Amino acid sequence: MKELPIIQKTYDLIKWYVPILDRLPKNHKFTLGERMINRLYNILEELIKARFIKQKIEILNGINIQLDILRYQTRLLHDYKLINTKRYEYINQLVKEIGIDLGAWIKEQQIRKRR
Repeated sequence: MKELPIIQKTYDLIKWYVPILDRLPKNHKFTLGERMINRLYNILEELIKARFIKQKIEILNGINIQLDILRYQTRLLHDYKLINTKRYEYINQLVKEIGIDLGAWIKEQQIRKRR
């Protein structure tokens, strides 16, 4: 089975982002950092599940919510000055690309459902 680009992008985001989150100061690492790491892994797991199940809309909408939460958590890191602006912008670009792919997948499923 061919790898979906959204899954590969999410995998790449995790590979890049988790080491940064692991280096957060203790007072943030075990609160915000752990939540973000768990969220990233959860998004990947849910995308893989969605690939195989028939009724995808509900799971894809859930992923969309998780992605939005991740955006806000990333913004908090930046506002707390735990990541610099260059990293913040890079992360936002990666998350935006995943969001665009996810939006297209949701739209495709809604069209299929109407048929």
